[in-house]
Amino acid sequence: MINTATTIVTFLRVFLIQHTQNRDTEALQVKLDELIRAVERADNTLLDLEELEEEELALMRSKYVSLARDARKERASGKAAQD
Repeated sequence: MINTATTIVTFLRVFLIQHTQNRDTEALQVKLDELIRAVERADNTLLDLEELEEEELALMRSKYVSLARDARKERASGKAAQD
């Protein structure tokens, strides 16, 4: 009997924690969406990335990894030119 009650209480706690985390994540997502939308040059296609399929998300990730790599190369070459 005690084991059953403990299991039920544990399940309810996990459910409550998960629900709270989901609410926090949803609120954070709305805030991020608003920031993306408000920035003039931002790519508005990023607003609903969480809705994309894994393959589409991987393509978007690849695009931004490539942009970051190019920016680091450009920055490194700029520093080398300044030295």
